[in-house]
Amino acid sequence: GQPGEGGVQPFVRCDGGVDDVVWPRHPPTVEPALPRLGGLGRPRSVHTRGKARFGSTTPALPRVATLGRPRSVHTRGKEDGRTSVAGMDAIVDRLRAAGCVFAEHEARLLIAEARTVAERERLVDRRVAGEPLEYVLGWAEFAGLRIALEPGVFVPRRRTEFLVAQAAKATKPHAVVVDLCCGSGALGAALAAAQPGIELHAADLDPVAVRCARRNIAGAVYEGDLFDALPQALKGHVDVLLANAPYVPTDAVALMPPEAREHEARAALDGGRDGLDVLRRVIADTPHWLAGNGTMFVESSDEQAPPLAAAMHGVGLTPQIVQDGHGATVVRGQN
Repeated sequence: GQPGEGGVQPFVRCDGGVDDVVWPRHPPTVEPALPRLGGLGRPRSVHTRGKARFGSTTPALPRVATLGRPRSVHTRGKEDGRTSVAGMDAIVDRLRAAGCVFAEHEARLLIAEARTVAERERLVDRRVAGEPLEYVLGWAEFAGLRIALEPGVFVPRRRTEFLVAQAAKATKPHAVVVDLCCGSGALGAALAAAQPGIELHAADLDPVAVRCARRNIAGAVYEGDLFDALPQALKGHVDVLLANAPYVPTDAVALMPPEAREHEARAALDGGRDGLDVLRRVIADTPHWLAGNGTMFVESSDEQAPPLAAAMHGVGLTPQIVQDGHGATVVRGQN
């Protein structure tokens, strides 16, 4: 899209309310959400990224597409072969006493991951001490994939599967895709699984995240600040840009559950005063990198979507706000 003359257009929200937002010419459209990517198990334990949600849920069972079949909870232990009912109950009691709402489910995952009784006890001890379950296990389930994680690396949220579903619709075979602020590389890995054959590039400022991403995706992963990390040869050739940049307002980080605010890197959460500092930088440079019909996709809270759409329009992109009705909001901008 191209900038045009100003005007006041009503922006209709999915909750039925109407906001008056000044749009230069083309207000963003809000379309009904597509179904989430498949039946992806139960809710997860680590918390949503934006300020719209701060509750915690439980992790999905390990149904892994790329790293093997789901393991039985009794197949891995070497010393005792099978955890007794009494042993299982004791672990569940410890987890429940520590505040784990879905203690039985977490106990099964921890038992399945441990090779020995001693390792099992160490894993349970870490979880009881408050370490996020995904760090204890060493992986998170995302879009049916097992994504390797290390402590401190942003844990991919289930709501972000909606962003991948939206991007998959716009991704053609052999498309050039960039996963910016990639963290563990979960978004790029999920999109590559949904659309095999893409040319995938990913980048992050955190060297630990980059190391994780290189374990999770087959494409090139670069270390550096936003677009500065990418090869200049990609300019003008990116068909799909994913940018799950931090968007929690600085003052709201303190309201996040301890598993997030005390264990994940602050830079992966804090988006500045209104949560949009990093996303504004991404949007400002995106037109230089997108191909002629290229599209960018970002995640935000419901309240942040209109200013993001306005920023996209301001740099010549045609914005669109898409919501799934369950708290996930994606803003896309097409060249």
